[in-house]
Amino acid sequence: MPETLAFTRLLNHLFGGAVAALLHAVGVHPANPAAPINDTFAMELLVAGGLIVFFAIVRLTLSVEKPKPAQQIAEMIHEFTGGQADQIIGLGYERYQAFVTCVLLFVLLNNCLGLIPGIITPTSQPVVPLGVAVLTFLFYNFHGVREQGFVGYLKELAGPLWWIAPLLFPIEIISHLARMMSLTIRLYANMLASDLVTLVFFSLVPLAIPAIFLGLHFAVSLIQAYVFMLLAMIYLSQAVAHEH
Repeated sequence: MPETLAFTRLLNHLFGGAVAALLHAVGVHPANPAAPINDTFAMELLVAGGLIVFFAIVRLTLSVEKPKPAQQIAEMIHEFTGGQADQIIGLGYERYQAFVTCVLLFVLLNNCLGLIPGIITPTSQPVVPLGVAVLTFLFYNFHGVREQGFVGYLKELAGPLWWIAPLLFPIEIISHLARMMSLTIRLYANMLASDLVTLVFFSLVPLAIPAIFLGLHFAVSLIQAYVFMLLAMIYLSQAVAHEH
C-alpha cells in the first residue's frame, strides 16, 4: 500500500533512508525505496507507541486512594484478561497475561482504525495478522518447552502411545503450523470483508445507512480481537499443561 497519510510521510522523511538500507541489507527490496514505510506499518507503529504511552502513564500515576481514569481503564482490562486466562490456562496464568493482553489491545486498536475515514484497517492487510500469529506461535511453543523441557514437549506432540508416534508426530507438527495460517486468515478475511462492505455502502447511499455498518465494523473488530486472544490462551494452555 503506498503512503497516503501525513504521519507516514513524516516517518519516511525521518527514517526512510535508514529503513531502506536495513531492508536491502537483509535482502528485501521495497517497491518504493524512497518511501519504504507504508501506511499499514505506520499505523501499526502508531498503535504500538500509543499503547506504550498509555501504560507508561498508568505506571507513573498509580494511586490506591485516587485512581485516575487511565488506571481505571487499565484495571478493567487487567481484570477481564485475567479472568479469561484463569479459566482457560489455569494455575500460573499470570506469567502469560501480559502477552495475551497486548495481543488483545494491539489487534483491537488496529481493527478499529478502519472506523476513521480515509484509513484502511491495518489488519485487513495479511502481513499484520500474520506477524501477530507468528509471535503467538513462537510464544506458546517457547513456554511449552520452558515448562516441560524440550524432550517432554516433543513427547507431548508424539502422543501417549509409542507405536502411533511416527504417524501422530508429523500430524501434530502440521497442525501447529496450520494454526498460524488459521489465525491469519480468520482475522484478515473478516476485517477485509468489513472494510469492503463499509466502503461500498459509503459510496452508494447517504451517511445514515453506512453509519450502521460502522457499528457493525466495530462489533466485528471486538469479536475478532477477542477470538484472537482466546485462541492464543487455548494454545498456551495446551502447551504448558502437564499430564497427571
